[in-house]
Amino acid sequence: MLLVQFTTETGSRRVASLDGDTLRVLDGVYTTYELAQRAISRGKGLAETAQAAIGTTTASYEAVATAGRILPPLDHADPAHCYVTGTGLTHLGSADARDAMHRKIGGDMETLSDSMKMFRLGVEGGKPAEGQRGVQPEWFYKGDGSIVAASGQALTMPEFSLDGGEEPEIAGLYVIGEDGQPYRLGFAIGNEFSDHVTERQNYLYLAHSKLRNCGLGPALRVGQLPQHIDGASRIIGKDGAVRWQKAFVSGEQNMSHTIANLEYHHFKYGLFCRPGDVHIHFFGTATLSFADGISVQPGETFEVEAPAFGPALRNPLRVQESRYKKVNQL
Repeated sequence: MLLVQFTTETGSRRVASLDGDTLRVLDGVYTTYELAQRAISRGKGLAETAQAAIGTTTASYEAVATAGRILPPLDHADPAHCYVTGTGLTHLGSADARDAMHRKIGGDMETLSDSMKMFRLGVEGGKPAEGQRGVQPEWFYKGDGSIVAASGQALTMPEFSLDGGEEPEIAGLYVIGEDGQPYRLGFAIGNEFSDHVTERQNYLYLAHSKLRNCGLGPALRVGQLPQHIDGASRIIGKDGAVRWQKAFVSGEQNMSHTIANLEYHHFKYGLFCRPGDVHIHFFGTATLSFADGISVQPGETFEVEAPAFGPALRNPLRVQESRYKKVNQL
């Protein structure tokens, strides 16, 4: 099941099940968050809860998207109660990339860079046996709910940025129950937008490079993540032509960590189990236009597509003037 949040022509919110181009609107449910809380309180699955609420009202997805009324597939009424985080160095890439990576991480551990050490640790210990704890992944904080852009909305690159580049990824979407239990609603396609030039200057700048917008959706895929995901990432020029594109793969078959291991090393912290909060957690990528020497320009558009997640995620790039104001002494 694919779930989409959108606004009507009068500005009210709705949730719908997506069937081809048809949005089948849920009755009496106005946000995915509300739907999740209903499922938790009733002890039901999200798909079952959504299916039971589908009414007779329908809308065209394409018409809603063209009008710019698509919303992120999960959000919180108070953006400060939505954490956006991620893990890196988790994907093996294509067969050729895997062979090259295994050559890089072979030999003496002490001769490897910190990044290669982290990647090797994941390859060796990121998929523990059931009930066991695997090795910790690289982890980063990206922002709160205010940074999440829906399909069709711009990704803003602060004027002090050195780069604005895409990272096509799968994100897990979660709500924390009243008892502090994390509940995974499902997964969405995403663009974990970052500043790769800043990061390349020094790996200790990673934290700075991640404090950017991200794109998410447009649809939430309910249920388990398939073992293998095929997708494509594109940069579309101002003239509407594709300037760069590359296939990418995801899913545990193509990862050095299990989803369960990545989830454990996030939700093991009590801070991230606060009742009522929302979490959007990116699981990493192995495909970047930046790695092919591409510098995306304002006015160009990122497109991330994977058939398992329905319609493509599209976000134009623009530059935003810095909002910094000098600190005043009280």
